[in-house]
Amino acid sequence: MSVSPPVSKSVESSQGGGASPRPAVRTGAARLGRFAAAHALFGCVLAAAVWIRVIAVKGYPAPLWFGDSQGYLKAAIHLAPGATRPSGYPFLLWLIKPFHSFTVMVAVQHAVGVLIGVLVYVLVWRAARAAWPPAPDGAEGRFGRFGWRVWVPGLIAAPLTVPVLMPVHQIALEHMLMADNLFTFVLLAAVTAALWRRRMTWWLGALAGLLAAGAALTRSAGLPLIAVILVAMVLRRAGWRACVAAVLAFVAPMLGYMGWFKAEHGEFALSKADQIWLYGRTAAFADCKVIKPRPELAIMCPKRTDPRMSPAFASMWTGDSPFRKIPGWVTGPTANKLAGEFAWAAIKAQPGDYAKVVYEDTMRSFDWEREAYPTPWTWLQYEFPEGEGWPDEQALIAEQYDPGGGEFRVVDPWAKTMLKYQDRYAMPDAVLGIILLAGLAAALPHIRRNGRWTLLGPVRHWGTGALLPWGMSLALLVIPAATADFDYRYILPAVPFACLALGLALIPPPRELRTAPAPREDDHDDAPPEPAEPAAEPAAEATEKAVPEKETADDKERAKEPAKEQDREPVGDEAADAR
Repeated sequence: MSVSPPVSKSVESSQGGGASPRPAVRTGAARLGRFAAAHALFGCVLAAAVWIRVIAVKGYPAPLWFGDSQGYLKAAIHLAPGATRPSGYPFLLWLIKPFHSFTVMVAVQHAVGVLIGVLVYVLVWRAARAAWPPAPDGAEGRFGRFGWRVWVPGLIAAPLTVPVLMPVHQIALEHMLMADNLFTFVLLAAVTAALWRRRMTWWLGALAGLLAAGAALTRSAGLPLIAVILVAMVLRRAGWRACVAAVLAFVAPMLGYMGWFKAEHGEFALSKADQIWLYGRTAAFADCKVIKPRPELAIMCPKRTDPRMSPAFASMWTGDSPFRKIPGWVTGPTANKLAGEFAWAAIKAQPGDYAKVVYEDTMRSFDWEREAYPTPWTWLQYEFPEGEGWPDEQALIAEQYDPGGGEFRVVDPWAKTMLKYQDRYAMPDAVLGIILLAGLAAALPHIRRNGRWTLLGPVRHWGTGALLPWGMSLALLVIPAATADFDYRYILPAVPFACLALGLALIPPPRELRTAPAPREDDHDDAPPEPAEPAAEPAAEATEKAVPEKETADDKERAKEPAKEQDREPVGDEAADAR
């Protein structure tokens, strides 16, 4: 007599004795399909952005060089704070140095550029998802009762990433041995931390301050931008803990870097040439007949012998520069002091001329076509070249970083494809101005909420959302024009913030805020929101509070008995309703 072996419970369940795993698989497949549908449009944009960057790396395996590139590379090789510029970007180059490959360096920078577009998409998509939340799973159809809610966030967010990911000048900037691309990413990450939650926590405030410090240590233009973040945090009612955490997290790295700078250069500062850029700015209008500088300062009176160059460029980098006559050039012990004294004297004596120059150079950011500025050759360096050029000075410093592949090369047919793309997909700078204006106008429809007209509605909506990226975008255009000079590469970091501001201005507030009563016009702006009305109390509790009764002996006896009505199994119609 044979005895069959016992069958385990797991086998029985897999053969039909237990719950089938198919519903779980179907649910997972449905969620995956919903995710793919929600992000399909951005997936297409992202695929195109990655494709063109692969073409750029194959066609130009080495980076595009600029005048500042050698200084950045030297600071990365020796890991020392630069004398004229912060060393956040050299620190990234130092991290990539073990690969001894400029191709890897360029690929990393392009990946950072793609992440900038991803951050813009995520922030806009999350805001749209909060404004139009999808219906719960299984509610009248596979995509919920309102299927359009699955698609709308992606349809709004994906087009706003196109000006960030696809223009050729953005791709060329990522390919350059320059700090601008990393600066944009770190600053956008700081804004992301500040906007991630409507009620900001202290650790998000600390993260925003820390990332803002990283941006300031990558480009000195980022130093005053912490003020924009703090103002936005106050308007969003982040709370004093988050604001204090942001300030402390910003100050601590700055002090640490200044201590490192003092150990290397003997000065407790961020650089030895912070005032020479402001001097270059004033060279466009400074008139020594009006300023009347003291005799020792008269050497700083600007000259301009080549009208093809901007006054700021000529006053610092050509033979007309007064720094050529000062020991140590721009990093000498007296150059920065004299430059700062002359620059502030010029601003005080000619404030109107200074304001005019700042305005005119800011408006250059919105020209439809680019002109030869600040020199006939500088603006051409922001594009992919047709041929190869490799000065000996660059070759010597490049060999220390990448002994085998530092030489600049143009590889066909990839380079030809990149040049064709460059001819067709260059975004005019005027588009940035259109996006900024649209970011302001998009808040106007929010003047009406819950059937009521509120004149301050657009201001509240814009001030608690789009203000931070919009203000950051404008500041990135004005600060260089006010402290240094206009340059076309200063335009590109402002684009992601302008696109983000437009998206946040278009999207209404989260659903729970829209259903709240609209504030009256006579309400104070700084008054806290009125608490929501409490839910109606159950009838039994209300009756108990209204007419308190003494417990009888029968009530006490019933309280000791088990709740049989709750414990018993449902039967009959009750069982059918339960199922």
